Amino acid sequence: MKTRKNIYFKVMALAVIAIAFAMPAKAQLSDNGYANIDWQFNVPLSNNFADKASGWGMNFEGGYFVTPNLGLGLFLNYHSNHEYFPRETFKLGAGDVTTDQQHTMFQLPFGAAARYQWNRGGMVQPYVSAKLGAEYAKIRSNFNMLEARENCWGFYASPEVGINVFPWAYGPGLHFALYYSYGTNKADVLHYSVDGLNNFGFRVGLSF
Repeated sequence: MKTRKNIYFKVMALAVIAIAFAMPAKAQLSDNGYANIDWQFNVPLSNNFADKASGWGMNFEGGYFVTPNLGLGLFLNYHSNHEYFPRETFKLGAGDVTTDQQHTMFQLPFGAAARYQWNRGGMVQPYVSAKLGAEYAKIRSNFNMLEARENCWGFYASPEVGINVFPWAYGPGLHFALYYSYGTNKADVLHYSVDGLNNFGFRVGLSF
């Protein structure tokens, strides 16, 4: 687990550095473009499968302002939540199984985004946004040397409030956001049933 965490943070750091150096040396992509890349913290709400909060996620978004305050763009993010279940006995087929389990919930939503942003060009730029699209989810249970899982698709919707801060005249700014998300994904794994994916959390990253 420690090795996996080290690899994850190294990849995330390299991605942030690469994007930062690839961008023009100014606070924003262009007069009308915007983008952000974030580390993401996610808290599942009663999905009955993997409810533990985690920081195993990232968010990517970019777009263009079609009016002085209204921007339209695309987004993609991913997250993985995990939960350990102690030893229990449950029905599996015609027999009973007694085992502990490690549950994993992986979510990958993507689609279109719209944001309304105030004080464009200023040091502090608050905004509200809405994201709509599709969500792919992988719902998995590992027990003994076996694995049970189901992959599913659903409709995704997510409101967000955030702020971009540009404290320097050149280079990227800072991005902070709070979000709620809902996916219509449904799945049945072993004796567990998932009907809808509710989440809330926050994002911290770089704004361009």
